[in-house]
This record gives sequence, structure tokens and C-alpha cells, in this order.
Amino acid sequence: MKSKITANKRFIIGDIDRRIYGSFIEQLGRAVYEGIYEPDHPTADDQGFRGDVLELVRKLNVPIVRYPGGNFVSGYNWEDGIGDRSKRPKRMDLAWGAVDSNQVGIDEFQEWAKRAGSEVMMAVNLGTRGMDEARNCVEYCNSKADSYYANLRRANGFDEPFGIKVWCLGNEMDGPWQLGHKTAEEYARLAAEAAKVMKRADNTIQLVACGSTGYGRIGDWEYKVLDETYPFVDYVSLHTYFDNKENNTPKFLARSEEMHEYINGVVAYCDALKAKKKAKKTINLSYDEWNVWFHSQQQDALNKDRDRWTEARHQLEDVYNFEDALVVGCMLMTLQNHSDRVKMACLAQLVNVIAPIMTEKGGKAWAQTIFYPFFYGSNYGNGATLRTMIETDTYDVAGYRREVPYLVSSVIYNAEAGELVVYAVNRSLDEDMELELDIEGFASRKLFEHLELYHDDLKAINDKDVERVAPAKVEINADGSIVLKKHSWNMLRFKVD
Repeated sequence: MKSKITANKRFIIGDIDRRIYGSFIEQLGRAVYEGIYEPDHPTADDQGFRGDVLELVRKLNVPIVRYPGGNFVSGYNWEDGIGDRSKRPKRMDLAWGAVDSNQVGIDEFQEWAKRAGSEVMMAVNLGTRGMDEARNCVEYCNSKADSYYANLRRANGFDEPFGIKVWCLGNEMDGPWQLGHKTAEEYARLAAEAAKVMKRADNTIQLVACGSTGYGRIGDWEYKVLDETYPFVDYVSLHTYFDNKENNTPKFLARSEEMHEYINGVVAYCDALKAKKKAKKTINLSYDEWNVWFHSQQQDALNKDRDRWTEARHQLEDVYNFEDALVVGCMLMTLQNHSDRVKMACLAQLVNVIAPIMTEKGGKAWAQTIFYPFFYGSNYGNGATLRTMIETDTYDVAGYRREVPYLVSSVIYNAEAGELVVYAVNRSLDEDMELELDIEGFASRKLFEHLELYHDDLKAINDKDVERVAPAKVEINADGSIVLKKHSWNMLRFKVD
């Protein structure tokens, strides 16, 4: 099979915002307790944070982490997680059927983020609480004033503000599964008023309004919410999880096409409201939950009453295989190819809970298969995304409106590094692909690295003892020819002038 990518240095989709390589830690399962925080672990630091986990997170180079939810946040009292740990209440987490000891709250998490080289994207509870608690949280985290909540932060040992710049106005408020679920009109009014007082507490923050949850739900929600909140918010959120419950690999590998359509749909609503309001401001997108999620669902259903009302329940612990890594790679390329409007994104989640990093209590931490496409995207996918024309064979997927291309790709020019980076997935399960690149605007271009993620067994996994799926260097051909192996993820790095 032959495929061709055509691009030009001058034809740019947009500059990549580093925050598209964000992630997510929710007070759910073992994401926090036995995940990032385990005071008795051999690698624990002075704050009880696992050093082995921090090392892996730093390798991923995650610039922003959403916290503390997720569904959890819609029943959360942020004040429970500050101050003297011995006085913090244990609370029932009604979202996930667990108990939260509140030993980790915003006081600790902002410190963990600093040690991880990241920033915090803070979510506020607009489910069971409202605008007053939201603006108080902003004051506690960010204010330099001689005021109650700023002074409370100082009394808790933090003279300097945390400086949290991105805030989510609730979570998935369109969903009936959400505590405090609201109609579009109810949420729009609350979000608009919460936004006003939050920005009065700190006029430098950026706010994310809840979009509808999933491609199949977009429509009136976006229009009604943005009609009310447009002057006060900066982003609207998108959430997507893909599965392969049918065990149909060709269809599974095509799912990122749905992500592409979802982004286009939400952008259309944002721009319709911009036109209606004759606004100068453009609402951009925060794709703050995305991943593959389905492996753990059957087990979670069987164990829904097991260990209920305990801390660190084993929930949503997907064990990812090789084909999951291919889909995650395709999804990340989709985000890169929408760099003009997708300015933030969060791989959900980061540790143990549908995550690239897994841990055992008291033991090892290791990288799952999906770790690698994200790692190489975050560390090398920086610069401007070039607009491409792709010529490749296609295949049919039932229910899709158009043929699915075998080649998925993004092309990124990093002017500062003098590099051109091409990410590519060959979706074919049977044929290798000869890849031709026709990229204009550079005086010279030399391929110096070709990395490949491949395994014969699409269901191969990594565990604490054996890393079966890991990137390997491909020998560069003297004649410059490039071959993408069947069902493989690839990164090609070129030195350019």
C-alpha cells in the first residue's frame, strides 16, 4: 500500500498550545490514594507523594492537570481538604460509592503539581453547591488581599497564592448521572453568575463552561449555555471515551474520526454564538476528558457493592493493550490537527484510573501501552501544526458517513528546534505502507529518527513485571524511503533548514 502526505511550511492550522498535553487526577479509585499519594511507600517524599510516580509524570511532561473531578466534584466541599489534616472530615463520595478521607486536598495537590512540573486546572462544584463557594475557593487559592479566605490560606501555611489560572465551571452538568444535574437553562444561569463573581475575585483567571457530554449529545445544550455565558467564559469543554466492546478492531481504530466530527460540531456552535452576539472574542475548546475506557466496566459492575464506602476502591482500572495505544495515538493526532481551536485537553486520567501509569500498593509503578504515544506527543509535538493533504487507501465502517483512511497523521513544525515531526498510524491490519512526504518550504530536510510502536498481538499488555509494548528505533533507509508497518504508530523526526 502506498500513501502520500503533502504540506507546506506556510500553510498552518494553528500553533499548538502546550496545554493540549494535559491530564486529570480525580478523587476517584486509586488515582490519589495509592496513586500519587502513599506516605508509607519506599519512594515517598516529605509530603507523602510517591517518587516513582512523580518521575513517570515528569517524563510525560504534563503541563496542566485537572482536579478534583470529574463526577466527584459535584458533591465536593473544597474546604474539607485544607488546613490541619487531623481535623479534616471523612465524607461519603456519592458519585463513586467511596469514602474520601480528605488527606489530600487543594493544599496538597497544588504542591504535588509543582513537584510534577505542572499547573492545576481547578474544577468547582456547581452540582450540590454554587457561586458563593466557587468565588470563596478562588479567593483562597489566588488572592493577595487582607481578606477572610486569603488569610485562611496564610494561616494554613501558604503565604503566597497558588496562582491557579484555569477553572472549570462544574462537570458534565448535562448528564443525569451528575449530582445536581441541570437543564441547559438552569446551568447557563448558574454558570454565568458564578463566572462573574469568580472573575471579580481574580480577573486574570480563565473559565471553562461545561459542554454536552459526547458527540451524540451536542446541540441545544451548547447553544443555550453559550448564549448566556459567552461574555464571561473562555472555553467550552468536550468529553469522549471510546471502547471496543464489539471486538471490531477496524472500527475501533476508526473512532478518532468521530472525535474530529465532534470538534467540528462544537466549533460550529461556538462560532454561531459569536456571530449572533457580534462578538470579538472567540470561544476555544477544552477537551478536558478523553481516552479509551471499557476494559474495567464489567468488573466494576460486578463489584459495585464490594468495598463500598471505603477509601481507594479499585475502580476504573483499565489494563490497556496495544490496539488501545494505537487509538490513543490517533486521538492525540486529532487534537494536534485542531490546534487552531483546541487549546487545552486532558488525558483522563493519569494514575491507576483509566491511566497511562499504574501502581501497586507498596510496590512498583509502570507505564501502560498508552503511555508512549502520549509521551512522544507531549515531548516532541510542539510548534505549529501544518495543514496536510493525505492520499491513502480507505476502508468502510458500518454507520460512518464516509470511508475511513488507512493513514492517520499530523505534521508539526518546531521552528525553535529546527525540526519537522510527523506522527502517523497505519490502520491496516494486513499491509505495510510505503509513505511519501512532499513538504514544501524548507531548504533541506533530513530524517534522523524513526520510532515505531508495534506488536504482533493487538491485545498485548504491559504489567509490573514485563513491558511487552514499547517503542523501538527503526533503521533509516539510505535511499530515504519510509515504511510504516501494518497496525503501527510512528514518529518521524526531520532536521530542517
